[in-house]
Amino acid sequence: MLNNNYFKNMLYIQHTVKYNMKTISSVVENYIKNKPFLSTALSEGIINLTSLSRKIKPEIELVLRKKIRSGAIVMALKRISNSLEFVSTHKILKILKNIGDITVRSNLIDYSFKVSDNLLSCQAKFLSEIDNPQLFFYTSSRGVTESNIIISNEMKAKIETYFEKEILIKKTDNLSSISIKLPVENISIPGVYYFIFQKMSWEGINIIEVISTSNEFTIVVDDQNVNDAFKIIKNLKNL
Repeated sequence: MLNNNYFKNMLYIQHTVKYNMKTISSVVENYIKNKPFLSTALSEGIINLTSLSRKIKPEIELVLRKKIRSGAIVMALKRISNSLEFVSTHKILKILKNIGDITVRSNLIDYSFKVSDNLLSCQAKFLSEIDNPQLFFYTSSRGVTESNIIISNEMKAKIETYFEKEILIKKTDNLSSISIKLPVENISIPGVYYFIFQKMSWEGINIIEVISTSNEFTIVVDDQNVNDAFKIIKNLKNL
């Protein structure tokens, strides 16, 4: 009859086998996947692999539960960077080279209202009063507890009249929008939006709002940042 020690030994062996299956490459890859900015830096070849290996070495050793050489981490990073560059960045750049029209609008206002039973009817009445809607900017999005409406400054008086009884959470003016038409293939390539937003972040541009459809998206930024944001998006075609 088997005793408890036998089962304890078997569990220990199974745990050890499972533990040993963790390779340096897999642990390093998992570490990088959880650091988006680090992934991009690797794929673009703008980071020193030796310095990075020394920095992440303690964490990799902690997962593996053993001491390893920095050279082994460097080799793993090289394999990962080549893979990231080919598989991810190449596909994204192919999409971005085929960006369509870029439309810029200025003098916008962003209203954030608390969701209520009357909010949709207020929007309907407001929209029915707009003549030649193609001449103005209007977009709305609804969350669980609040709803945002972004409009051209010319419609400010009307919206504040129709929504005067609604609870205004926040109002932000002096905004501009940039709308980008993307190829239909963008919906099947992960990371396209992230790639663009990351470029904005690196340049210190704060994105106020994002509005998207299947093949088009719009970012809303401060008026003072719109020129820099436009240059970044325009230059994506030349990467």
